[in-house]
Amino acid sequence: MAELRALVAAAGAAPSLHNAQPWRFRPAGDGAGVLVFADPARAVPLADPDGRGMLLSVGAALFNLRVAAAQLGFPVDELDLMPGPLGVVGPDEPVAVVRFGPRGVPYELAELAAEIGRRHSSREPFANRDVPEAVIGELVAAAADEDTVLDVLEEAGARRVLALTAEAEARIAGDAARRAETGSWLRAEPAGAAGPAETERDGIPERALGPQDHEARVPVRDFAGHGPARVRRFEALPQVATIATRGDTAADWLRAGQAMERVWLVATARGLRISVLHQAVELPDTRWRLRDPESGVGTVQVVLRVGYGPPGAATPRRDVDDLLDGLPDDPAGER
Repeated sequence: MAELRALVAAAGAAPSLHNAQPWRFRPAGDGAGVLVFADPARAVPLADPDGRGMLLSVGAALFNLRVAAAQLGFPVDELDLMPGPLGVVGPDEPVAVVRFGPRGVPYELAELAAEIGRRHSSREPFANRDVPEAVIGELVAAAADEDTVLDVLEEAGARRVLALTAEAEARIAGDAARRAETGSWLRAEPAGAAGPAETERDGIPERALGPQDHEARVPVRDFAGHGPARVRRFEALPQVATIATRGDTAADWLRAGQAMERVWLVATARGLRISVLHQAVELPDTRWRLRDPESGVGTVQVVLRVGYGPPGAATPRRDVDDLLDGLPDDPAGER
């Protein structure tokens, strides 16, 4: 039981849209694995009407679970994505099944375990310093290990993607319903509070919002919906990367989420910071235009801003007991 809780605690530290944490877990019936569920009750329907962002988030949690399993010495013998009929996503259909082999010694992915707790979104300005080619190569390889393609964009590509992100941000900011949905995930913090209130285990605390870019080069999401409360100068040319998949199915979204988290943990180990520029993938037309106009290969699932800078603030996390269903001493799944 302690090992299952450790796996779920690691999974629950993953990033998610608006920090909604839309995941649940259940031990496999034979005790040799974990069933991973999306939680539609924690969806963000206006920003993510097709559930793509939800499954991307669950994919990130799934990768953290795999890292924790590696640290505990549990080899993943089987990883089945979208095993249900016709790829249905529902509260009682697992979106992934992880089955473990006999326990042994920690293996390769275990080296990323220490980065799970250090990984945070950083919405702060980054330094005007390029990421070395050797490190970029590691990030590209990390994405490839999850059957996706990471493309670190040259100047023209980065400016094109940033322009699409700014366009999407302006349209989202002009939508009152979308602003209200985003605002519902903000968490105010009392002055002098040492941490989130006991009832606030999700959402985005004010300390994690970050400033707006004085030169408007980096289209940071306006979570509060009332314009910039703080303004600073960001890097002159942000380093932008995209993660793409060959297809655009629910299983591809899970793959992209695993790739995002793998890239993020490797980047954290190398002293890099990351923020997700999600706005352009929330609108169908801007998402389509994120494709490389020359190659047009694959579907862009994630846009990342990568660089050197201050760490982001930690965000609250749901308790492990809230994420676990169907424990052996709780056969009905009651909590």
